[in-house]
Amino acid sequence: MGSGQVTAWNGKNITVAGLGVSGISAARALAGLGAVVTVVDGGDSEGHRARAAELGELGISVRLGDADALPEGTELVVTSPGWKPGSPLFAAAAAAGVDVVGDVEIAWRLRGENAAPWLAITGTNGKTTTTQMLASILRAAGLRTAAVGNIGTPIIDVVTGADPEYRDLDVLAVELSSYQLHWAPSVRAHSAAVLNLAPDHLDWHGTMEAYAADKGRIYEGNTVACVYNVADQATEDLVVEADVEEGCRAIGFTLGAPGPSMLGVVDGILIDRAFVENRQKNAQELAEVSDVDPPAPHNIANALAAAALARAFGVPPRAVRDGLRAFRPDAHRIAHVDEVDGVTYIDDSKATNTHAAEASLAAYEPVVWIAGGLAKGATFDELVTRSAKRLRGAVLIGADRALIRDALARHAPEVPVVELERTDTGAMLAAVREAARLAEPGDTVLLAPACASMDMFANYNKRGDAFADAVRELAAAGA
Repeated sequence: MGSGQVTAWNGKNITVAGLGVSGISAARALAGLGAVVTVVDGGDSEGHRARAAELGELGISVRLGDADALPEGTELVVTSPGWKPGSPLFAAAAAAGVDVVGDVEIAWRLRGENAAPWLAITGTNGKTTTTQMLASILRAAGLRTAAVGNIGTPIIDVVTGADPEYRDLDVLAVELSSYQLHWAPSVRAHSAAVLNLAPDHLDWHGTMEAYAADKGRIYEGNTVACVYNVADQATEDLVVEADVEEGCRAIGFTLGAPGPSMLGVVDGILIDRAFVENRQKNAQELAEVSDVDPPAPHNIANALAAAALARAFGVPPRAVRDGLRAFRPDAHRIAHVDEVDGVTYIDDSKATNTHAAEASLAAYEPVVWIAGGLAKGATFDELVTRSAKRLRGAVLIGADRALIRDALARHAPEVPVVELERTDTGAMLAAVREAARLAEPGDTVLLAPACASMDMFANYNKRGDAFADAVRELAAAGA
């Protein structure tokens, strides 16, 4: 990091909103550059106080229990991604003429000279998987890389070298949420992809148009490639609207045969017709569908997007194949749990919105569907209409289960539905038992909730763990 960057932050009064992982990372980094940092957080638990004490040892002020008022003298607000744009703190900042940015924006500004370029990924679903696939492909090409951003180590720690593991990297695979993009106006990626767009987080963004606009920020200033989903016109529209560097190309990915400047699938082979000579006539084989784990349609799309970004960075075809073969998905993403009495149990607790649940349901038939939780402003009519023919039955749990129940009544009245009111720790076991009762040999019981988990569980991981535990208990009972 150059001395000019250090001077730019020295003595600057900065307020950091949020005492979570990204907020702590930002506070530490900025204080280390000489900024006068105050962290504000509405919580005041024992955990909050412990983290505040640790930051206090670094000379960082922490204000707990009051996150609405703007500290006097604030020159910049750095927010954690989840804080809504309408928060009182930001209204106070706007009234005082103070900018609000996010941790990703700070990371971009703190990059050192000759910093590793960013290959960036967003979308309603598949972001984490695609980012991890991309990192695996880049490593297979012999490049030093890391999957960062909305996953893993805070991106500020990576770009500043605070974590020695991430020093001297060649390229970053960066997952960016719509929240992060909203607060990151200066980020300019080497290449970027929007995987898909569907209604999500509308309680945060307000409208679908605002949500899409924030996703589209990822394309701004791209230098080599804007990767879009041929099956999702909205992603291509965002490319058309983006202000990119001269020579930056639009690259599509499709589950069908690719046209020129696209990647796609032909006879079980992933094909590149974008990064080849004479793409009007030539194509390059990259990998087989069987190299992708699992080879569900939406995961093949993820692999194609990752391959497109890697190829945009100059990665050879063999590294795409080797990287995809080496990749293993995280837990709770269409994970096979067990087979009990001829019924397969799949954990896709990560399917926290309707778009993800639809993709998951499309990979199996017939399905007994376990769904429900916090809807986050979503509606379920379109999901149920498109998936009804696959459903053997449905078991509904969680706070907003009635929304799914009513959609099933309207669009799939023939599908048996069990609605569980209980929200205690035994609710998932009850749901799995009801699903087993509805299922027949050859069926799949699929946890694809289409909702967030926080009404019943700490996070989607805990929800998936509860499902897996319930399946194992079911198997043990039948042994």
